[in-house]
Amino acid sequence: MLPKNFRLKKKSAFAATYRVKNSVYKGGIAMFLGLPKKSECQTRIGFVVSKKTHKRAVKRNRLKRLMRESCRLMLKKNQTGNAEKYMSIIFVGHEKAIGKSFKEIDQNIKRLIEGIK
Repeated sequence: MLPKNFRLKKKSAFAATYRVKNSVYKGGIAMFLGLPKKSECQTRIGFVVSKKTHKRAVKRNRLKRLMRESCRLMLKKNQTGNAEKYMSIIFVGHEKAIGKSFKEIDQNIKRLIEGIK
């Protein structure tokens, strides 16, 4: 589980991140970047898999768990790269990512985070 201080929870925070329109897509996962940091606060991470992606909640929750675990391991190993420059990051799972293994999801998320400028 992702530590509490790294979680993005508020609806207004999600809306503000989407409003910036700074996104990247790779292998079934989209990443939205929020506003650049101005103070010494933690980068918060959110995970979304919509009902349009898959009808079954079990499949949606599994994809969210895989993405969350990948981010948790990256935070633990300090492999966040330039992600620390942003206040919020949202990972959105799409249909192509459903049914993929943890290794594939982990590689896609690592590529997305390495691509942050």
